[in-house]
Amino acid sequence: MLSLAVVTTGLTWATLLIVRRTAEGRVQREIREESQNAMVTFQVLQHGHGVALLRKADLLASLVTMRNGDPAAIEDVGKDPWHSDECDLMVLADAGGRIVALHTTMDEFPLATAQEALTHALKERSSTGWWYSGTRLYQVVLKPFYGVPPTKNNLLGTVIVGRGIDPEATELRRVSSSHVAFRFGNDIVASTLPLFKEQQFAAQLGAGPWKEQVTLDGERFFTSAIELTAGAKPVSIIVLKSYNDSLAYLEKQNQLLGGLGILAVLTGGVLVFAISDRFTRPLARLAAAVQALEKADFSYPVVAEGSDEVAQVTRAFDRMRKTLKSDESLKHQLEEQLRQAQKMEAVGRLAGGVAHDFNNLLTIIKGHGDLILEKLQANDPLQRNANQIEKAANRAVSLTRQLLAFSRMQVLEPKVLDLNALVAEMCSLLKRLVREDISFTFKAGESLGRVKADPGQIEQVIMNLTVNACDAMPTGGKLIVETRNVCVDEATAKTRTPLLAGDYIRLSVEDTGHGMDAATKERIFEPFFTTKELGKGTGLGLATVYGVVKQSGGCIWVESEPGKGTRFEVYLPVVEQTEDQPSQESAPKNEAQHTGAVLIVEDEEAVRELAAEFMKSAGYTVLTASDGMEALEVAKRAGPIRVLVTDIVMPNMRGPELAKLLKASRKNLKVIYMSGYLEFHKADDEFLEGSYFLQKPFSRDSLVSKVTEALKQNRVAGSTTRQLV
Repeated sequence: MLSLAVVTTGLTWATLLIVRRTAEGRVQREIREESQNAMVTFQVLQHGHGVALLRKADLLASLVTMRNGDPAAIEDVGKDPWHSDECDLMVLADAGGRIVALHTTMDEFPLATAQEALTHALKERSSTGWWYSGTRLYQVVLKPFYGVPPTKNNLLGTVIVGRGIDPEATELRRVSSSHVAFRFGNDIVASTLPLFKEQQFAAQLGAGPWKEQVTLDGERFFTSAIELTAGAKPVSIIVLKSYNDSLAYLEKQNQLLGGLGILAVLTGGVLVFAISDRFTRPLARLAAAVQALEKADFSYPVVAEGSDEVAQVTRAFDRMRKTLKSDESLKHQLEEQLRQAQKMEAVGRLAGGVAHDFNNLLTIIKGHGDLILEKLQANDPLQRNANQIEKAANRAVSLTRQLLAFSRMQVLEPKVLDLNALVAEMCSLLKRLVREDISFTFKAGESLGRVKADPGQIEQVIMNLTVNACDAMPTGGKLIVETRNVCVDEATAKTRTPLLAGDYIRLSVEDTGHGMDAATKERIFEPFFTTKELGKGTGLGLATVYGVVKQSGGCIWVESEPGKGTRFEVYLPVVEQTEDQPSQESAPKNEAQHTGAVLIVEDEEAVRELAAEFMKSAGYTVLTASDGMEALEVAKRAGPIRVLVTDIVMPNMRGPELAKLLKASRKNLKVIYMSGYLEFHKADDEFLEGSYFLQKPFSRDSLVSKVTEALKQNRVAGSTTRQLV
């Protein structure tokens, strides 16, 4: 009996030891995993807040641009809850980096401190960061805004929006069971720790090197940190996970089970057998469940019968296992959300990439179509088929530009236009857009002057204004589109600020709809402002109209009263130039040979061969290469090279990098970049100063003319006329 009691006691303690060690090991891993989960949660939150702040910065930059950089715009936006939602800090700086307006919804942010932080951010060329006001930490996003045209030399200033971090980190307390602390330099500026523990933790951080485990007020914590910004005073977030909470309950259960084991020895063999049978089997099942859990098996059956200590431990283990499973599911969910965000971010790049490849195909189709038309006689039966190919290719070019506009990579092409002809061509389309209960009239002005703008953009303006007018007349009415020559005097210009005195072509779109009140008119051109029902308007139509008109050097004015309809007037300056006739361009004559060679670098073989054929037909000596590396080898073996025509996006080496390498050894080399789109988010110094740009798809005339232009003109360094810089 004594031997049985000893054996039973030994087995009991051995089982308890196994359970304790296994559970402790699992708890330690759980603590590390929960710390990692907390880090992932914060990174997702930080990314989400960063995206939201970036959108707010874009909106604020657009509003400040529309108000010509007026500092009062910051205060106006700060007082508007719709604009300042989620923004605790809004700052406006001029082109020199000096803060001209600062608004905060929380503690006061000293201007000198903000200026110092802005100067450091501009010096580092960072668009995001963390600013500390002395009492509160802010996550900030910087957004420069430009005049027209939006170039580096036309910088108007910078807007900064920020989101304040609660000193008690309330938001992180809600989403994580771990304690979190924000560190600025050697100071703790926000944390979920009690004040006494926060002071202890700050003292330990300042006293020595980083420790993975710390003890605060007798409580042991596992710590991990992520550095958010570097520098003299880096900003980092620290996650602290308590060991005590996880191990206290297991310690208590071990003591209870130990007491039961001693009692079993004292009460005799029969009671030992009963207790052994009562406790050993459940403990064995619990140990098996622990081992299964180590193998990530969350479905192993665990049954807790009765209300004894073993059953309580089993239930506690089951709850712990469910918590681990929930944390694991949450981790996978957060990872999936992050992947989804990255996928959506790639949509814009995908659109640009598709347009790039499609432009290569259009270059081939349109180029060979031009060659066929050039070789066919006017009475050739195939002349009509070739013309149809040419028309289809031109329509495909238009569709590609729309795709590039979606991805914000469109290359603008201002031309001298006859506005009457453009509107007349659109009338058939406009009549299909207008409902049958709306009377549509176009009044063309006599002897109308010419304007210079992108035809596609002006068509978009007319379309947007027409659609808005139709929506304003749900029960029918009249819609009038009119063009007219107008001479704006000083008195009229003062009533239509910022219109200046001078000669203009006025395009008006007038309807007899329900009209607008004064409050609506003040905000009608703001991005995302709409009076339509949810799901029926994005609020970008009139904002787009405003941007196109401003970019074309014009002005837009609106007159409206409730119940009396609306009249939009677009003023475009008159130009003393003849109307562009792109379809009437004659091919350059191949009358003379040209000295030096033209090096064409293009990874698409068909495009490369077509461009080479174009240049050879114009009398040029042509060298070709499929990528940047091959071009360097060709250049080593070749004689003088006068012009480099290179694609921008290529494998092995990008076109701008190739141009820099060749320009270093050939000072007089002219560089022409060709692409279906421009990557405006790239650094400004990527393209060589004084270089040219050729948009795909290109024709023989446009390619030869561009090379001829590059060879004939002596360009002055720093000039911005038709350059990429």
